[in-house]
Amino acid sequence: MNSGKTVLAQILAGLGNEEFSRCEKRYPMTRDTPALSAYDHFAVMVFAQLTYRESLRDIEVCLLSRRRVLYHSGIRGRITRTNLAYANEHRAPELFAAVATVLMRRAARLYADQPAELGLDGQLFAVDGSLIKLSLAIFPWARWQGTQAAVKLNMMLSVTTEMPAFCTVVPGDCHDVNFMDELPVGAGDYFVFDRGYLDFARLHRIAQAGAWFVIRAKRNTRFYVCESRPVDKTTGLRCDQTIRLNSKQGHRDYPEKLRRIRYHDSENDLSLVFFTNNFALSALTIAAIYRRRWEIELFFRWIKQHLRLRGFFATNPNGVSVQIWAAICSYLLVAIAKREMALPASLHQVLQIVSISALEKVPLPELFTEDHTTNPAFNTPIQMEINGFC
Repeated sequence: MNSGKTVLAQILAGLGNEEFSRCEKRYPMTRDTPALSAYDHFAVMVFAQLTYRESLRDIEVCLLSRRRVLYHSGIRGRITRTNLAYANEHRAPELFAAVATVLMRRAARLYADQPAELGLDGQLFAVDGSLIKLSLAIFPWARWQGTQAAVKLNMMLSVTTEMPAFCTVVPGDCHDVNFMDELPVGAGDYFVFDRGYLDFARLHRIAQAGAWFVIRAKRNTRFYVCESRPVDKTTGLRCDQTIRLNSKQGHRDYPEKLRRIRYHDSENDLSLVFFTNNFALSALTIAAIYRRRWEIELFFRWIKQHLRLRGFFATNPNGVSVQIWAAICSYLLVAIAKREMALPASLHQVLQIVSISALEKVPLPELFTEDHTTNPAFNTPIQMEINGFC
């Protein structure tokens, strides 16, 4: 039964109050606003993401029109454009990042029973970054190149669960390889990169940590072949070699042997070359691992289409970061609710239904039950036919 909580409150229940309080204590506000607490600010930003609000005025009008249910949604502060604008500008985005980290860990535990990807003995992570484009006229501080402005969302995505495992928000001109310095690398994990992350010194650190990597090679990489293994060319494989880097810097950055695999993708008529430090898996499995890197591209496309990452409520760097982290938190909260309540719909369907029911007092699972309104067939009793009533 519903204890009086709105759908929004049930979604926010994926984050415990104590967990949020610990994050808030780590990043206190320099000059707090008593009218809008940190939790109220977080809840309102999640509401804006789930319902795809267009502006702070939009948020204010929607929430104030439903004052009676705000308490049951966990929002007890004074929701005004002024309070929201001040909070977006001055509250540390690191608070939202810390909350996102808590939610990532919880989502990882909930989805831990998913079968291993490609039969691997460790977790498979895809690593990539995506530019979130901005208007240079409105965000001059975010100049990226030429007349373009952007910030970059770097992500380590669990391919099996399709859940973010680690994220950062950086300026658009920050090179991708810098994200590799911050990756939480666990022994036995598999990492798949595009060639923009090809940095042998950083890859060597991943290998020394006991993890495996698969990365697309660049054409100008200098190496010599130590050993060649036979391959079945009907499968698309062209070569499977053991190599060493030939240049002075390459030998210094990665002094150990590498495995080089060349694969021809007949579907797209594309020749791909991979480097990996794993010599145990088959060459076809290595190619399949790289193919799974596409999952992170689909993830970026999904969140940009279904969450509020195209228009921003603030024009300052702080407000933009807060909104991006709020979008990630919203995605994780919906995914947690879907798993905990065993909702039968897809994540997209859950998000769409929540968007029109966020302030309704109804148990979330009931929104996904099918109402059968078709009347059963009516059988006319024989006695009524005899008496002439039919």
